[in-house]
Amino acid sequence: MLPKSILAFTLSLIVASGMILTAATGLSLAETPDTARDAGARSANVTVEYTLTTGGGTGQLVFVGVGGEIDGEINPTLRANPGDVVKITLLNDDGMLHDLVIDEFNVATDQFADRDAQDSITFTVDKIGEYVYYCSVPGHRQAGMWGKLVVGESAAQGATGADIVRDPADVPSAIGEREPETVRVELVAEEVVGQLADGTVMTYFTFNGTVPGPMLRVRVGDTVEVAFRNETSSQFPHSVDFHAATGPGGGAVYSNLHPGEETVFTFKALNSGLYVYHCATPSVAHHIANGMYGMILVEPEEGLAPVDREFYVMQGEIYTEEPYGTPGYVRFDHDKMLAEAPEYFVFNGAAGALTSEEHALRANVGETVRIYFGVGGPNFVSSFHVIGEIMDRVYDQASLTSPPLTDVQTTLVPPGGATVVEFALDVPGRFILVDHALSRAERGLVGHLVVEGEGDPAIFDGELTAGSGH
Repeated sequence: MLPKSILAFTLSLIVASGMILTAATGLSLAETPDTARDAGARSANVTVEYTLTTGGGTGQLVFVGVGGEIDGEINPTLRANPGDVVKITLLNDDGMLHDLVIDEFNVATDQFADRDAQDSITFTVDKIGEYVYYCSVPGHRQAGMWGKLVVGESAAQGATGADIVRDPADVPSAIGEREPETVRVELVAEEVVGQLADGTVMTYFTFNGTVPGPMLRVRVGDTVEVAFRNETSSQFPHSVDFHAATGPGGGAVYSNLHPGEETVFTFKALNSGLYVYHCATPSVAHHIANGMYGMILVEPEEGLAPVDREFYVMQGEIYTEEPYGTPGYVRFDHDKMLAEAPEYFVFNGAAGALTSEEHALRANVGETVRIYFGVGGPNFVSSFHVIGEIMDRVYDQASLTSPPLTDVQTTLVPPGGATVVEFALDVPGRFILVDHALSRAERGLVGHLVVEGEGDPAIFDGELTAGSGH
């Protein structure tokens, strides 16, 4: 519980005339809700004061608002108008090392760990925008210790774009045993302004509007008929190169299309396995980095052993002119790509995409899951790992005709490569998908496998502790 003195703290706006407004409501002490002006229409050039506490009795790595409408709110959105002076006071409530930083205004509190200690920052906001305040202690921001400062009403909602995230559960049905046949697949090159992160958008290059493109599924011996089209709205030529094809360019020599063009080509799936496909139009790395990749599964003649759940996950990196976390529209940076210095690492196209309620992987205790995992790249090897699980079987390099590795903790997947992993779910909880080059988690590369069901104390037991980030 917070001390009563803190809970009673009143946030204030000090206007030049001396009138005091509560920061959370924008009402003067003499005004009523019926007569109050809209907060966005109030006069600028005031002093806006906010108080935040660390943890706030939640046991989590978060900021908690103190006083007014933000009282008790986790990572509250703070607001001001251009020209305002903003004062933010940070109180330490959990006895851990913390600070509060806002990069764009070059301000930061001291780092301090004493319970009930405090420090403040005071600065003038001179431009409309949406800015992140966060704790800079390593790992704390990634565990959830960040919020937004919105300057000006026009920036309140941030930038929004299309949801380009491919649902990891969107996996075609198993082929099983059948004779070879001709399978037609349709791929469309679409350039989409999509959501990269909260409040941040970019132009993606996609197959069929998502990253990765659709997972394709055939069996060895099938003839794959590829109907490929480049949307008329595209600004670039595009093509498709199948690693599963035997022939020049993997099909790219037959499919390099300008906007509005379409074609059909075929290839025979001679080898079983899980294979990447991607755009191969120069600059090839540029097109891949902007999201133009996917995978095709070529099942062996006898098919694959049944499992309860299958998931489709691909890793990539994104190179932007603007630093990681910059709100608004961000632009591709070719020099950063050549220097192999990405701003974002992503699963299925966006920062933290597979942690959302909509796109997290979901299963139940007692089930066996199979993850088809690939790396679009274009540059970085993945050390794929599921925190809290051991992979019972790993089909290394996605070779389905070789005996699988067993009891594997972390598996390497190169750019343009893939793997297939399987494991049984023995206990419930949230299991975190990462690249065990773990600094990449701080640039968006994290996913959740949420497992529901009864626990088994004989396998895993103990009392939960706060602040692990898991």
